[in-house]
Amino acid sequence: MPIPWLTVLQTVPWTDVIRNAPKVAEGAKKLWGSVAGTPPKATTAAPPASQTAVVDPQALHSRIATLETAVSDLHQQMLASSELIKALAEQNTQLVARVEANRARAARLAWALSLVAALAAIGVTWALRVGA
Repeated sequence: MPIPWLTVLQTVPWTDVIRNAPKVAEGAKKLWGSVAGTPPKATTAAPPASQTAVVDPQALHSRIATLETAVSDLHQQMLASSELIKALAEQNTQLVARVEANRARAARLAWALSLVAALAAIGVTWALRVGA
């Protein structure tokens, strides 16, 4: 028995969705700002193969510092992404629990309706036999 979409939309806990929406939106803004708002860091190019014998320690330290900064930025982006994913997962869990509760309620109502229909059929049959 398919459930009409209007019924499904009416059973969604919109108060929870609306209450959590600012958190999700703020997480998405943070994530987008950290990913799209910052230009990629310029890294120094690797020395050509002909210059590999001569290594400048200052250039290596500079590259290491640049790489450490890039790794730190990626780590922050990963944390922001995981926070957003966690918030979305919690909200999804709440929605799934609500849909499951509504499915169980609909099943109980279907059984009750079947019982009432059977009793009505028995009552009509009995009324027709007694009245005839």
